[in-house]
Amino acid sequence: MVEVTRPNRQLRYTHGKSDSLDAVGEAQSVLSGQAISRPKTQTGSSEMIRHMKIARDTAVKSRSQAMVTLKTLMINPPADLRETLDQITGKVGLILHFAAFRPGDIIDTLASAKASMRALARRWLWLNEEVIEHDKELERLVTERAPDLMTSHGIATLTVVEMLILVGDDPTRIRSEATFAKLCGVCPIPASSGKMQRFRLNRGGNRQANAALYRVAIVRMRSHEPTLAYVKKRTKDGKNKSEIIRCLKRYIVREIYSQLCVRKSAQIAS
Repeated sequence: MVEVTRPNRQLRYTHGKSDSLDAVGEAQSVLSGQAISRPKTQTGSSEMIRHMKIARDTAVKSRSQAMVTLKTLMINPPADLRETLDQITGKVGLILHFAAFRPGDIIDTLASAKASMRALARRWLWLNEEVIEHDKELERLVTERAPDLMTSHGIATLTVVEMLILVGDDPTRIRSEATFAKLCGVCPIPASSGKMQRFRLNRGGNRQANAALYRVAIVRMRSHEPTLAYVKKRTKDGKNKSEIIRCLKRYIVREIYSQLCVRKSAQIAS
């Protein structure tokens, strides 16, 4: 008798194809009639926030590329330009200095270097203004949607942005706290062996939301008194830092779920 074993589904996350495989699994669930969740609507504030977040992310990426390219030109500039650059300190001071260049006609390497640096510096300044405008608009939208959550310790605008994009405009789609935790990739996965009872990190779920929760946990571990007391207690229990962070993310999910899903659902019902 030949025993047929099923492949380990967790291996799919190590090949960079988790999104496509998850989409295939969701499609199969819909076709088989097992899927009972409702799709997101695309007409509310969450969709507006998603649009602004996409524009901001691309602007931040382009701004970083402009800065990296500018630094490569600064490594080996012409001798006449190097003496001037050595006297300027600070990133913003250098960028403003580059943006004010007057290269004139491109007839030598000094003029070409100045023209390139000026173009990159002005591009960085323009993209920086764009990012600032996107941040202001996102903060306004998020504050209107989740004002109480914005006042929580360690939870900033971009964290709430990720959570609102995940939840969508209809919080009743998220049926339970455990469902929300699974969407964020913070539900524990048993990894016990013999007499050792332990859980490992979840590599699934929305990784952007998971990263946002990680940042909140790190901030609270530095300056939040209840969190510091919890970390001290769990350290005495023998937990390492990774296990403590995993537990903290689960508690943060509970807090966010109560703010975005429970209260909002109650408001809709009333």
